[in-house]
This record gives sequence, structure tokens and C-alpha cells, in this order.
Amino acid sequence: MKLYSVLNRTLVLTLILKSTILLAQTEKDSVAIRAILQQENQAWNKGDAPAYSQPFSPDGTFTNIAGMFFKGYKAFLDQHDVIFKSFFKNTVLTQKIVSLNFVRSDVAILETLCQVSGFAKEGLPTRLQLDAKGQLNTRLLQVFAKDASGWKIISYHNVDVKPGTPIPE
Repeated sequence: MKLYSVLNRTLVLTLILKSTILLAQTEKDSVAIRAILQQENQAWNKGDAPAYSQPFSPDGTFTNIAGMFFKGYKAFLDQHDVIFKSFFKNTVLTQKIVSLNFVRSDVAILETLCQVSGFAKEGLPTRLQLDAKGQLNTRLLQVFAKDASGWKIISYHNVDVKPGTPIPE
């Protein structure tokens, strides 16, 4: 009976230590992903496609708000270079985290509510529908995977929020 008690206590202590380590790791990883989000905002607001694309995985996939599908870092970079030089030139991006979920220790799903403002009066594609404040609202879902170099975006899916759809303030 004494051996059983010692084994039971050892198991409980091991589980407590492992969960504490996991929580600390999750917090560290959460901070790292939030830093990437800040980097995205800053790079977008400067119109800096290479900096905006930096955390994108070499073989990542993305779907833009028009529903166009692309694969790979170069395609992601090229598309953002085009939009930063055209209808998204001099715009301001803000993102609010809706959900950050670690599905495994090396995989996280981040959903943000995005607002883009500062559009020029002319040259905006008709498919972009702005709200009454002149902002484009989207929901961006990014899947991150962690490797030896850190967190990378492996999937990026952006959909526009149609005017009239309630958006949390």
C-alpha cells in the first residue's frame, strides 16, 4: 500500500509539473504570435510587402478577400507587393484578436477582426465594399506552425465582412 501511495503522489506531481511547463510554453508562444500580429500591422501600415510576408511559410497557402487561392511565399509576397502599390496604398490596418487557440504545442489558429482605412477616393475595386465609415472589414484566419526557426504562417484565409453584418466594437 505504501508503494501505491508513493507512485500515486509521484504521478500527481509529474502531471502538475508538466501542466505548469505547458502553460508557460503556451504563454511564451502566445506572446510570439501576438508579436507577429503587431509586425503585420506595422508592415502593412508602411506598405512593406517583404516585412508583411516575412512570417509566411515557404509552402503556405492563402486565399484573399476576392476568393483567389495562392501557394507559396513568393506568391504571397508578390500579391501584397501589388496591393500595397495600388488600391491598398497608404491604408492603415488594425487587427483585433477574436481567438487564439493552440491545437497542439506546435500549431496555433489565430482569428482576427481586421479593419482597413485610409482608402483613396478613386481606384477602389468594386468588389471591396466599405462600411459607412469608409473602412473595409475582414475576418482573417491564420494557421501557424512552429519549427526550429519559430512560428510561421502555413495558411492565411481572409474574407470580407459584408456591409450591414454586425461587427463587435
